[in-house]
Amino acid sequence: RHADMEEGCVGLLPESYLRQVHQTRVQRDRLLSVLLTQRRIPEQGWDEVAIEALLHEISLMDSNNFLENVGIGEREARIASSLVARRHYYMGHGIGRSGDIAAVQPKAAGSSLVMRLTNSLALHALKFAGSYNVKSCLVFPMATGMTMTLMLLTMRKYRPSTARYVLWPRIDQKSCLKAILTSGYTPVVIENVLEGDELRTDLVELENTIQRLGPENIACVLSTTSCFAPRAPDRVIEIARLCKQYDIGHLVNNAYGVQSPGTMKAIADACHEPKKSKKGEEKTVGAGRIDAFVQSTDKNFMVPVGGAIVAGNNEDFVLDVGRAYPGRASGAPTLDLFITFLTLGISGYKALVDERKVLFKYFVDKLKEVAEKHGERLLQTPHNPVSMGVTLSVTDKSDASKFGAMLFSRCCSGTRVVTSVSTQQIGPLTFKGYGAHTDVYPTAYLTTACAIGIKREEIDTFISRLDRTFKQWTTRHHSETKAAASSSGLGDTSEWPPSTSNQQPHNPTNPQTHNQQPHNSTTNNPTTQQPHNPTTTINSNNQ
Repeated sequence: RHADMEEGCVGLLPESYLRQVHQTRVQRDRLLSVLLTQRRIPEQGWDEVAIEALLHEISLMDSNNFLENVGIGEREARIASSLVARRHYYMGHGIGRSGDIAAVQPKAAGSSLVMRLTNSLALHALKFAGSYNVKSCLVFPMATGMTMTLMLLTMRKYRPSTARYVLWPRIDQKSCLKAILTSGYTPVVIENVLEGDELRTDLVELENTIQRLGPENIACVLSTTSCFAPRAPDRVIEIARLCKQYDIGHLVNNAYGVQSPGTMKAIADACHEPKKSKKGEEKTVGAGRIDAFVQSTDKNFMVPVGGAIVAGNNEDFVLDVGRAYPGRASGAPTLDLFITFLTLGISGYKALVDERKVLFKYFVDKLKEVAEKHGERLLQTPHNPVSMGVTLSVTDKSDASKFGAMLFSRCCSGTRVVTSVSTQQIGPLTFKGYGAHTDVYPTAYLTTACAIGIKREEIDTFISRLDRTFKQWTTRHHSETKAAASSSGLGDTSEWPPSTSNQQPHNPTNPQTHNQQPHNSTTNNPTTQQPHNPTTTINSNNQ
């Protein structure tokens, strides 16, 4: 087609101009040729002209853009608004067919090509991020929670009819629990154990619960590898070994874990097949079981909300999740991800991951500095590679929520203030201390996250606003305390609160430890606690 155009321009444009045009077209055609043959994210990102030219070229492969097409079906990609048509690059058929989200549509060769290419590029991205042994992945046009529901429904095909329980190390985030309930399982909550400031997976209670309920009655363990501090990612390697030992399923909620190489490597190691060394010794690494893991497209690749990637070593399971999707699906999340992969290139994505790792350490140092300035301290959570927490010392923990409102009024989004005393009902379960991932956490606290795409300027601005908020908070708190003392008839409050010789001084570097009973929807038996293992530093090696 390009040759015909160039030939037609002979006599209309100087020959030297046409040679230059030919060279440019050859270069752009080579980009497309490499993309189609290698099916990997390009090393260097493409410019917008090249991306839009490709999308317009691909859109011509859909039947609604054929010059002489007559559509007489009920779904013919008719789009009323030209603005909407341009937004989707004139591709309106969506992806998949009624029996399989990964199937090719006869009327939509172009949209199907984008879908197939994006799945291949997503697989490349996961391998590059650290999941070196992942074999298959599919992009779904649903956010993580709904995609997790589809994974749980698919698990029924792989488990006995008696398997009705899902073992769930507690994470105070509603989507996970709602996915379990929506898919018709009975959740069994495995409470976390407190090690220093950090909440970690109780492996002893998890194995005890497997033995008590019976492996044949358990569908899977649903573990989590990305979460808010002070909870740490689950001990996914150890959980994978237990699942393989007892032959039960294992799904992983890796919502925003792709941006952390340490997290991705842990998932890969967890299901790494044993290999023989040169000396004949077997290297097990993880030698466990993970049926599939799911991650958000918006949290890891900076696209609009609405997509998730299901991936794993079990290719049959991943494909079955795709076959479980009813009907056709929106192609918008897939198209967004396709454009983003081409825009960033591997070098661009690597730069973002590397920048986040550097800024995490910077963010930790700045948070620690401002916390200690105001008599608070940074929670020590060395196994959490993204989220951080700062104590909020208040007599009444419920008052801490006001601190969050003050930050929000200063246009600080994404922070969370956890009072550690709120109660939340979700389905048939009631959680105490909701938000803190445990019934009783020693302190109220504020959480922040150093996520991919964040800039140093944003951190500096937040720290400045946090500093001012702490100052206002302290002033207001003291004023309210003095007013309460005056109304109680305590006389002169100019030096309120009065000093007491027996009062223990606040130590901003000594984390408290609280051991609690596990919350379990089927038993009240106490759990065996793991030994206390206090930590004193934030470890950035697993970022």
